[in-house]
Amino acid sequence: MFKGVIPALVTPFKEDFSVDYDGLAKNLDYMEKHVDAFVPCGTTGEASTLGYEEHIEVVRFVAETSKLPVIGGSGSNSTKEAIWITKEVEKAGAEAAMLVTPYYNKPNDEGLLEHYKAVAREVSIPLIVYNIPSRTGINVSPKLMAKLAEIDNIVGVKEASGNLKQISEIIRIVKKKDFVVLSGDDFLTLPILAIGGKGVVSVAANVAPHLMKELYRSFEEGKIARAIEIHHRLSPLFDALFIDTNPIPVKKAMELMGLASGKPRLPLVELSQEKTEKLKSVLKYLGLI
Repeated sequence: MFKGVIPALVTPFKEDFSVDYDGLAKNLDYMEKHVDAFVPCGTTGEASTLGYEEHIEVVRFVAETSKLPVIGGSGSNSTKEAIWITKEVEKAGAEAAMLVTPYYNKPNDEGLLEHYKAVAREVSIPLIVYNIPSRTGINVSPKLMAKLAEIDNIVGVKEASGNLKQISEIIRIVKKKDFVVLSGDDFLTLPILAIGGKGVVSVAANVAPHLMKELYRSFEEGKIARAIEIHHRLSPLFDALFIDTNPIPVKKAMELMGLASGKPRLPLVELSQEKTEKLKSVLKYLGLI
């Protein structure tokens, strides 16, 4: 469950911006034979604009529809709320939860430690810390990560800081057996695997799951030259999927490929025509359209 290629799922919407569950099932079927688990309701899943009932129902639907393990997106800037939603994600059938660090409040290290302790006490499923300082305004340092790793059911981190030095330090100093470091950035997947990471929570796997899995498998099998080749082949896609705020570009890519996506919910808006043309050229280069 905590290694390999794990898509951070897009939440597809209908024209009225309700959740498109038929489309979500279609997307799961497209990815399932290539990937190792799913993360619904993370950043890419527009968790920030899903209502609580929608959030839980999307996690439940993925858990009931897919044969793969589900790591439900969770967390909040309120510890009480984070406990509640993580309990609900567990009840909905997720085998684990991925908790974003509290945003906006800007707690210090002691507050972050107590926040995660409080959530961990209330649930029985494994928890993954989600460190994405560009979104939350706060970074989980390697020193703090080592303390978080001592909590029994905290089993890993999705590291989306983009700081390879920090990620290397986490892998070096965290002594807990089986604590996993997952890349939160597609372009760092191969470098993080090379320094001891175990996989990626991937945006690109929504559109190119087979290529992301081939990159991972090639590395695991010691075919390093092949892994490097795929990394460079995918690099234009990694760039194109962040030509605007995630998940705006990936939703457009999926639309162009005939997968379910729909427009993002406000305050996010659809990809511009100019950027769409750039994205389209990358998808054609990869043979995805």
